[in-house]
Amino acid sequence: MEQHKQARARIVVFNDDTDFLTLMTELLTEIGDYDVQICREGNHAYQFVRDQLPDLVILDIRIEGQDLGWAILECVTLDPKTRPIPMIVCSAAIRELQAHEELLERYGIDVLTKPFDLDALLEKVATALERGRRHRADGSAGGADGAVRGSLVGQPTLDGSP
Repeated sequence: MEQHKQARARIVVFNDDTDFLTLMTELLTEIGDYDVQICREGNHAYQFVRDQLPDLVILDIRIEGQDLGWAILECVTLDPKTRPIPMIVCSAAIRELQAHEELLERYGIDVLTKPFDLDALLEKVATALERGRRHRADGSAGGADGAVRGSLVGQPTLDGSP
């Protein structure tokens, strides 16, 4: 009896740098054997995630010269439909990442600083995908209350915290 091969994990990568997107697509499809979809426009990113419902989202904080990644991250974590999707923030914006480090950790959002090596990328992707599979299996949505409400774009505050 022929066994069916498990479907390749679907990963959406958001970045406005065409060279970076090309590199990520090649690395993740050829070496990681993932199905990669890309989006260059930050103003369409949230709807793209909502429509595609990928297994993982990798996004930069700086898109189109602005810090759109924080708003995208917030929208995705606020929406019950997209909240369970694991995310990796892949950015060279070290200070911004450090400023939000505690919240990113609290909500299970991985960080991969640029530049990065291939092994670090593949390890973060595998870990995030496994976490996503566990959340789908047990019906949880991650994080303390599952959302980052207002904490990434503005002042660090948590919704639903005592």
